[in-house]
Amino acid sequence: MLFNIRQETLPRDELEALQLRRLQDVCARVYANVPFYKKRFDEAGIKPETIRSLEDIQRLPFTEKQDLRDHYPYGLFAVPRDNIVRLQASSGTTGKAVVLGYTQRDIDNWAELTARSLTAAGVSRRDIVHIAYGYGLFTGGLGAHGGAERIGATVVPASGGATKRQTYLLRDFGATVLCCTPSYALHLWESGMEEGIDFRDLPLRIGCFGAEPWTEGMRQDMEQKMGINALNIYGLSEIMGPGVAMECVDAKKGLHLWEDHFYPEIIDPVTGQQLPPGSTGELVLTTLTKEGTPLIRYRTRDLTRLDFTPCSCGRTHVRIARLEGRTDDMLIIRGVNVFPQQIESIIMENEGLSPNYQLIVDRKENLDTLEICVEVDAQLFCDEIKHLQNLEKRIQKKVKEFLGVTTRVRLLEPHSLERSQGKANRIVDKRIL
Repeated sequence: MLFNIRQETLPRDELEALQLRRLQDVCARVYANVPFYKKRFDEAGIKPETIRSLEDIQRLPFTEKQDLRDHYPYGLFAVPRDNIVRLQASSGTTGKAVVLGYTQRDIDNWAELTARSLTAAGVSRRDIVHIAYGYGLFTGGLGAHGGAERIGATVVPASGGATKRQTYLLRDFGATVLCCTPSYALHLWESGMEEGIDFRDLPLRIGCFGAEPWTEGMRQDMEQKMGINALNIYGLSEIMGPGVAMECVDAKKGLHLWEDHFYPEIIDPVTGQQLPPGSTGELVLTTLTKEGTPLIRYRTRDLTRLDFTPCSCGRTHVRIARLEGRTDDMLIIRGVNVFPQQIESIIMENEGLSPNYQLIVDRKENLDTLEICVEVDAQLFCDEIKHLQNLEKRIQKKVKEFLGVTTRVRLLEPHSLERSQGKANRIVDKRIL
């Protein structure tokens, strides 16, 4: 099932011709209307008219999150403020907020792309979509909302919080689709079980989960516990919000990135050089149609790879692989690069362990230490202490073998880690507190 058959199945040559026209247009617009970009282009010796092929994008300067913070709030807007119909801001917790402006056309395009994404997950106008992403300045709630309404589905704008009440709403309203972060979905499931509400007995059939990285093991755990088809949606506030890319229910092998609106690159995060197709590196995105806050070669800090092989669903847009981590979430422990998702994968290989975990980094006697705290289910927690100790040792050994890092593993009773209403707080770095 496709939402926009023509655009989602464009032949590669037509898609690339469209990308080039739109790339040339956005370069001309930012050069004329955004002093930041005019200065950057001039410094690089580039004029918009020198962009004659898609390969020329490598000559353009990168944009980073700090650039948006440095020009807070409206310094990177490309249209007069009177043309902006909505402001959104990133959910970051440090420094100045990243403020994004949307014209009416931006809002319309956003709804279109999120509708494409939800349709790829199997959502139709017959569904009831329960949205537990936060509403407000965070793009998650309103972004998913616009797409679901564009499809014609019934929307339950639950937002975050009031978890116990939401479990009753899921049951009473008969929701068939749940949109939220994967960690909050598990929190909802736990709350439901405490209230005697088993998600497997509900009409719920699809989960569209994003806003934080999660592993294949976590997907399998959620699908088994909740009786749903769990799919990965990708987006980021700086580029648009949810709906930049989406897994299709037909294949579930990577997320289709809507290339008619976003031009993707994979670069070496250290050198900034483009990497060959199939290589894993940092995803860089250029907004091809955004009017309010267009961004050139925005460094997402997300690690993935591009897959141009044909998909069984018929969509021709490139797929990005499940995110392997973030360059700015990377922990360096005694010279070893460690991503939370690597540890999560090891945790999820063991029965009885919960996807609720936390990594505590500290420094003792000038040496970095890493402690892995992970909850176990009630049955496992009641087992003999010796069994739990052996499990801790097995996980420590596996992490050492695969990542080359010595850790301490601590198994915790159920519900002992604080639950988040939004993105899970996976890392506590005491070295910088």
